[in-house]
Amino acid sequence: MSADQPASAAGRRVLVIWPPQVLSYFNAGHHIGLYLTAAYLRRQPAIEAVTVIDASMPGYTWKDIGDVLYQGDFDAIAVMNDLDGIDGLARFLIYARRLSPRSIIVTFGRLSGVNPGFFFSYDLDAVVHSGDYEPGVAAAFDALAGGRTQVPGVYLRVDDDWHSPAEPGAFLPAAKWELPDVSEIPYADYDVLYRRDENKFCGIPFRRELVVPASRGCPVGCAYCEVPGVFGRRDRRLAVDRVVTYIEECFGRQPFEYVAFYSPTFTLDRAWTMDLCQELIKRGSSYPWKCATTTHHLDQELVAAMGQSGCVRVSVGLETLDEGGAVALPRIKRDVDRQLADLAAWSAKAGLELNCFIIVGLPGTTIEGARRTIARVRELGARVRPTMYSPIELMRPEMSATEIARFNRQLLVDGTCSFTDAETRGAYGLIFGHEPTLTQVFTKIPERRA
Repeated sequence: MSADQPASAAGRRVLVIWPPQVLSYFNAGHHIGLYLTAAYLRRQPAIEAVTVIDASMPGYTWKDIGDVLYQGDFDAIAVMNDLDGIDGLARFLIYARRLSPRSIIVTFGRLSGVNPGFFFSYDLDAVVHSGDYEPGVAAAFDALAGGRTQVPGVYLRVDDDWHSPAEPGAFLPAAKWELPDVSEIPYADYDVLYRRDENKFCGIPFRRELVVPASRGCPVGCAYCEVPGVFGRRDRRLAVDRVVTYIEECFGRQPFEYVAFYSPTFTLDRAWTMDLCQELIKRGSSYPWKCATTTHHLDQELVAAMGQSGCVRVSVGLETLDEGGAVALPRIKRDVDRQLADLAAWSAKAGLELNCFIIVGLPGTTIEGARRTIARVRELGARVRPTMYSPIELMRPEMSATEIARFNRQLLVDGTCSFTDAETRGAYGLIFGHEPTLTQVFTKIPERRA
């Protein structure tokens, strides 16, 4: 922001947008920050109107984006970034500066949470780094409009100089989260992205999901995960009654067919999970649902209650069964082969599909070790979701967009392993090769759409 930019840019009319791109991977939960932020901003006294757009969806052209920017005449724009969400950022900023020249422009998201300096070379006014997205974006708008040069959790650009945050950003108590308005989320487009199970995205094909952001933060401490750095190590979660009320309201408004709980480690709070299961059982277990957690945070009684309450899929961060990979894992994820066999049996008995997240190229592991892990998971009747090891701690501010794109959990990052050419080919085969087993879990979920 330049010193002569109008101070009237206080965010009265706001655009919250995910810029156009071809997605490498899709999880609707990763996009929910758009709608959480928009809902929160609508509650701020200085803001009159908020437009929210996920332009990564099919159907958006640059002409559409230009129309929105020119006709919207926005006071402020919040652009969401992601670990793989920067392909269209530079071009979006060109359009924004030409067609909405008085707008304050702020970026927020997972990538700026781990590598804020990367964005200093872009034509931005602020970069949200730490704390929850919603208060960071709101604080950036207020600070830039009011001429302040420091704000918690946010880097501000004033006269081409970047000012560091005054202190870490704020983490909102769960009671202050504003849940998304489902009418503005393009769920029909999301359905299309989930239709091809060979992609191994997290959604269930042929059924429409409702994303419920149940919790934030995680104390497990996986070095390759951005959650603790972005959302903190302390678990924060919505009250059970608010979760259930939101599900009921949303199912009453649109033909959702199952619930995807967006939570780093869903069963971390066992008592909370049991309470939720009991509330869902009281309502006839009429809302099929899925979640992600760890083998450590599951037991036979809990899995049985989850199945009884409508859970159809539980995903666990298994990562590897290769002994050489233990050093790269948090303690609770080591030596889990026996736990996995028990969990597979409990899940089968409870009617749950067990979905195992596998990391290919984890330090200390081999391609053969990854293959053995996948074979073992399939032997137990579970689904496999493989990704490539992505050491986010190696990201640097001076990296190019092309270099950052290597951290998309599909491509090997240079210098992280010593694979031969044949081993590299084998690693990519596990990510991009033919998938012989496709999920049938959608058959357990009743259809509600015509």
